[in-house]
Amino acid sequence: MQKQQYHAEVQRVQEIAKADPNDVYTNIGDQLGVLMDSYDALSKALLAEQVAGSKVYKGEESIGRRALRRIIITTRLDAMLTEIRETMVYRAPPELGSLWSKFEEMWQTIVAEQEAAHAEELKLIQIARWRRRKRIAEIKAKVAWISAVVFVVAWAVGLMWLTTKSAMMKTSLGH
Repeated sequence: MQKQQYHAEVQRVQEIAKADPNDVYTNIGDQLGVLMDSYDALSKALLAEQVAGSKVYKGEESIGRRALRRIIITTRLDAMLTEIRETMVYRAPPELGSLWSKFEEMWQTIVAEQEAAHAEELKLIQIARWRRRKRIAEIKAKVAWISAVVFVVAWAVGLMWLTTKSAMMKTSLGH
């Protein structure tokens, strides 16, 4: 039994020695990538649930059902992350070194980059909204001024017309 395990391990090491280390990383990355894509999709589903929860709900599902769905998604995410970690720590060839530690470090780096990118995007959106509000306020102010000028001009023209009409009536009555 031990001899078979020894031979199996020797063959495994020889296979790995023949393979390009980059190919090993690529294969493991492809296999774990599928799991990570599923994890990301579930994370987005949880985020969508949380965003929907911050708005007034007008559907027919109970709060309890929606809470249960969030718990199920969170539990699945935890299980998937555990599976990914165990795969990287216990099932990856030792030649790859501390794959989980490297992965976790890179993940944190990307999360930080994404948070910075989201903050920048939010800042740009807020600036665009502010500029739009400012433009609308400027347009409203111009419309108010134009309306006031038109009103004053119309009032002055009407007053002149009435004055002229009154003067004409006086002259026609006076003769």
